[in-house]
Amino acid sequence: MTAINKLFSKKLTVINMGLESFQKDLKEQKVKSLHVNWRPPTEASIKLSVLEEVSISKKIESANKVAMERLLSAEPIIVGIGTAGIDIPGMTKHTILHAGPPITWDRMSEPVRGAIIGGLIYEKLAKNEEEAKKLAQSGKIIFEPCHHHNTVGPMAGVVTYSMPVWKLQNKTFGNYAYCTLNEGLGKVLRFGAFSPEVIEKLDWMEKILAPVLKSAMILKGSIDVKTILAQMIQMGDEGHNRNKAGTSLLFRELAPFIVKTKFSDDIKADVLIFIDKNDHFFLNVSMPACKCSLDPLENIEYSTVVCAMSRNGTDFGIRTAGTGNEWFTAPCELVEGLYFPGFEEKDANPDLGDSCITETAGIGGFAMATAPAIVQFVGGTPKDAINYTTSMYEITFAENSAFKMPNLNFRGTPTGIDIRKVIETRILPVINTGIACNRAGIGQVGAGVVHPPMKCFEDALTSFIKKNINNLL
Repeated sequence: MTAINKLFSKKLTVINMGLESFQKDLKEQKVKSLHVNWRPPTEASIKLSVLEEVSISKKIESANKVAMERLLSAEPIIVGIGTAGIDIPGMTKHTILHAGPPITWDRMSEPVRGAIIGGLIYEKLAKNEEEAKKLAQSGKIIFEPCHHHNTVGPMAGVVTYSMPVWKLQNKTFGNYAYCTLNEGLGKVLRFGAFSPEVIEKLDWMEKILAPVLKSAMILKGSIDVKTILAQMIQMGDEGHNRNKAGTSLLFRELAPFIVKTKFSDDIKADVLIFIDKNDHFFLNVSMPACKCSLDPLENIEYSTVVCAMSRNGTDFGIRTAGTGNEWFTAPCELVEGLYFPGFEEKDANPDLGDSCITETAGIGGFAMATAPAIVQFVGGTPKDAINYTTSMYEITFAENSAFKMPNLNFRGTPTGIDIRKVIETRILPVINTGIACNRAGIGQVGAGVVHPPMKCFEDALTSFIKKNINNLL
């Protein structure tokens, strides 16, 4: 009997490397097997070895500890309601902020263009869609990322001069972050809709909602957002696409002071009903809370921690603590998820919005294990939600002891995306998100789960190496 025949006449224990589907076949044949998640080395993974060769690892570990100390010690609080043109640094009447990395009108996705059209009509810089398009293409409007102005915006992320904004401060470091007020679901500006009802709601938010909230916040003083985040995570929210508990907790903070304002009972009732009926109202607070918590990580020499992730519907971009304000971009992916009746994948715009600042800070998709009900909105099963979270521990530097998840034995959320670990494991950050229509003016068509392109992380590593060990290249 030949050696090969002897081998296959024995009871085998197989180590399977590569495609996990091969192990599935072995299991079906009742062959004992172990799967090893191995892949051939990539150009980026080979570059990781360079960091070891120049003994830079200790500096990276030390820098990343500093980054985590800053992030975990952050204390975001609401300090008031302001106006974009007055409070956001660098705003002018002809400045429009948008989500994601920098982009020009000719490359913008349709929902971003739709939101800009709506913003120009809202600001009375244009009377209709045709005028707004001409103005947007004229060169008279300044388009800049929200992130360049201490701001974040959900989906299209469009912020214009007159829009009311939440004002948040990181008490630990003193820096501020801003975000517009949440419009609710349906046909709304952030999903690229700009019909008269959209503009009418924006006007109501500016003239009624914001003044009431501003007066209430003056009476209240400030609101501790970190405490709300910690509580909501233990109540079944993850802080990105599920904010029911967070909105309820914020409602409890605001309601007694809204009642004490000098507005009419009807106006106060309208505001309270609007908040109560808008389960995503807190999203526009959790986002700037994460933004002002992450901004102090910028420019920590030798740190490989991601301090921003964002997308504009065309490009996905990341920034890291150790590479300054440089964006590393690649084309946005399509979101995999559930669609509203009447819509399907062909209607979907690629990934969009600044809201993945929540995942960057260690909540949102990273905390889905604590919010199994989210799968009813984005697709999948409760087990998938747990698997998403547990896989994120493989690519993060720390756990957030303030944000504990009951159904993971109160383990802290995975926090601090490390580009080295992303490249080494080939595990990409998970993001749960809404899906905008790829036609301007339609609005939201679904929700799901998406990942950043690997190229963003590979380019970030290349830049890091050039910056810190360029003498070896």
